[in-house]
Amino acid sequence: MANFYLKAKHWQLFVLIFVIPVTFQIILAIGVFFSLMTAAMAGQEPNPFVMFDYIKWFPLVMIFYLAAYYGWFWTIGTQLQRLVPQGVTLKVGRFKVLLLIPVIYLVAIMILLVFIFNNFNPAAMEAGNMPDVSLLPIFMVIFIPLHFFAMFCIFHSMYFVAKTIKTVELQREVSFGDFVAEFFMLWFYFVGIWILQPKINKMAEALEAKG
Repeated sequence: MANFYLKAKHWQLFVLIFVIPVTFQIILAIGVFFSLMTAAMAGQEPNPFVMFDYIKWFPLVMIFYLAAYYGWFWTIGTQLQRLVPQGVTLKVGRFKVLLLIPVIYLVAIMILLVFIFNNFNPAAMEAGNMPDVSLLPIFMVIFIPLHFFAMFCIFHSMYFVAKTIKTVELQREVSFGDFVAEFFMLWFYFVGIWILQPKINKMAEALEAKG
């Protein structure tokens, strides 16, 4: 899988990381729209809860996206270390841990959403039986700090991967000013991937030459 991420063309990664997840989300949105429109055209009152029949697939789409996107990060941040010049040390171990934290966190949330959607009972809510939300404040107290920490980990991962790319490219110690462009290209990957991946392809060739 590492070879795929290093050698894949920019358009291949664009399709994998952006086109496929967005297409599935559009399909889900169209499904909800047509279900509501069909009911309205049949003279029935549209049931907004029908969206849960489609939204329950959204977490699975997001898990696919997370695996593709962060798999790209992981490969760049670990495999290109062999091209880092002597005397320059990048903290790969910390990168691995901080990259895995948001992945595990987001996958756990997606699994929780799948469980909630699969056990959602619209008939009970229509009858006035609302779910118990007494534990919601406790959940929020735990969720909010975790969410901000996960965001920090994501930005750190982008920082590390951008620094790795620029270090290999310039073959010297770099500062944030040297790789700020790469940082934002990783953040807005749907644009940056077209610029970064050709560079990574050349680095993959250098890895092969190095053996």
